[in-house]
Amino acid sequence: MLTGCGRALPELPGFDAQAWRQDPYGCQSRRAGQLPVLEKLRDQLYDARISDVDAVFGHPDEEELSEQSEKVYIYYTRSGPQCLAGHPRVATGRVIFRFGATGVLTEVMLPVSGQP
Repeated sequence: MLTGCGRALPELPGFDAQAWRQDPYGCQSRRAGQLPVLEKLRDQLYDARISDVDAVFGHPDEEELSEQSEKVYIYYTRSGPQCLAGHPRVATGRVIFRFGATGVLTEVMLPVSGQP
């Protein structure tokens, strides 16, 4: 019997996925309010399938693919330069999800508290 890699995301109590998805590039800074909830639920995110992360968090603001076929999803959490035309890349205020070659979430990086 074949089984898929990873697991479905469990319920994320207190996390407003709709508000997150409706704040592309974090330009309304609505995602920033979700960070304390994500911090509490961080351990529940590991080993989730990439398709489940897509369903909950929506399409990432940026996506990277490494040489080892690892995928990185980047979501901005606060209004900033990335909200300008062309969406220039910035290095602060981002949530980063790193997926292994099998499409399973292996790393969750949240902005440091108080970081703009």
